[in-house]
Amino acid sequence: MNHLIAPSLLSADFSHLAQDIEMINRSEADWLHLDIMDGVFVPNISFGFPVLQHVAQLCTKPLDVHLMIVQPEKFIPEVKALGAMMMNVHYETCTHLHKVVGGIHDAGMKAGVTLNPATPVCLLADIVRDVDMVLLMAVNPGFGGQKFIEHTIDKVHELRELIAKTGSKAVIEVDGGVNLDTGRRLVEAGADVLVAGNAVFKAADREAMIRKLKEL
Repeated sequence: MNHLIAPSLLSADFSHLAQDIEMINRSEADWLHLDIMDGVFVPNISFGFPVLQHVAQLCTKPLDVHLMIVQPEKFIPEVKALGAMMMNVHYETCTHLHKVVGGIHDAGMKAGVTLNPATPVCLLADIVRDVDMVLLMAVNPGFGGQKFIEHTIDKVHELRELIAKTGSKAVIEVDGGVNLDTGRRLVEAGADVLVAGNAVFKAADREAMIRKLKEL
């Protein structure tokens, strides 16, 4: 497939959220990426479900919900209620990851699993067949605007090999430090979905930036 673009709402202007979502709706973006943070697993708090309910009502793009929280399985019903297409949980927060993935599927959503920068791809060998997507963090999660970690390129190659070896249908998403340069290299390495925050929302012409990222 051609690679997809998922702008990250974390980088939007929260005082003009409706306008920013309308921009996403008009644009060539494929998904809207939503980062939920709890101040425990990551050193920040983003937005909760009352805000996301309004986002879901306004957004016409599929919702890619990334839970950077402990015990994400507790919130499967809330994520489902948003109408989310994808619920993404961190490998590092799930003691019983296979059970969590099953619960997400039972709720009718696609299941993703995320790896922090220091978590090796090989740890996914026993779960990669069961997930719809793997998200590789190219920065340490918690804040936008961080510098891209170069080793992520190698991890994309490694993950692509693991997916081929196991016959998994999982797509590869990358989040953190994505711009026109890193995005091009990630797509060349085998990434299927690029999450872009500051690259989109800090651009002078945000819809044009989304289009350029799509054309990489």
